[in-house]
Amino acid sequence: MLVSATMSEVSCQDRVCVVTGGGRGLGREYALLLAQHGAQVVVNDLGASRDGTGGDSGPAHDVVDEIRAKGGQAVANTDDVSSWAGAARLVAQAVSTFGRLDVLVNNAGILRDRMLFSMSEQEWDDVIRVHLKGTFAPSHHAAAHWRERSKAGERVDARLINTTSVSGLYANPGQANYGSAKAGIAAFTQIAAQELGRYGVTVNAIAPGALTRLTEGLTITDEIRSAFSPALVAPVITWLASADSADVTGQVIEASGLVLAIAEGWHRGPATEPVTSAGEVGEAVRRLLADARPRTLFHDVS
Repeated sequence: MLVSATMSEVSCQDRVCVVTGGGRGLGREYALLLAQHGAQVVVNDLGASRDGTGGDSGPAHDVVDEIRAKGGQAVANTDDVSSWAGAARLVAQAVSTFGRLDVLVNNAGILRDRMLFSMSEQEWDDVIRVHLKGTFAPSHHAAAHWRERSKAGERVDARLINTTSVSGLYANPGQANYGSAKAGIAAFTQIAAQELGRYGVTVNAIAPGALTRLTEGLTITDEIRSAFSPALVAPVITWLASADSADVTGQVIEASGLVLAIAEGWHRGPATEPVTSAGEVGEAVRRLLADARPRTLFHDVS
């Protein structure tokens, strides 16, 4: 069952938000709903195809036009966020246009799906670069901005919101590059939360379930299509961007039209005394595995 809330219950009024990959799909819905809740939005989108090739300034400007037509405030940015200089320009544009940055939503991504034995070095490098470096680079420049403001005595109430995936959390064949990047983002989120809390920054990740350009070509029913609308994920992003979420950090949240869940990370499970003989390891490990709780698998949540 979907739980709804009135718009007055969550406010992002005058909060300056950057959304990477904001021209289409999930990012577009995030940008539109953030603006609807009062945010000033920098819509970043390189305009590349789903595999990361090409570029088009149209999608970012289209979303900005849509926000402005409804009375909101937004500007477009078409920098490549996996570029160190591009990410720096993005953060600088938010600050120069609106005076500061309050929220960074790292959403940009591409797909180059391939089984491990068929995946090329370029397919690995490109996906890791766009997802993992494309999260790190904007986060670095945003974190430096927030730290500088905090050290100057300003009260900072900022949000870093990253995008992981159930593919990275629970493993999905054919996505060694994508899943590895997304698992890395989940770990990055928890580390950044510990590092940035002292400066007034919360850091969380969302694992969205939605049908976008990255999932085109799938054969699905209309019922599944409606349940996985990107618009059903945007309320979670909006709440995380608001002042109301200040007490939540270091979390990974699954969100779709079917479920809202907290993804629990690595925990130390069953344990025993160290084993000093190789011949005893097998029996000891199998005994521990018998007591361990089963892993969540990708097909259990997709």
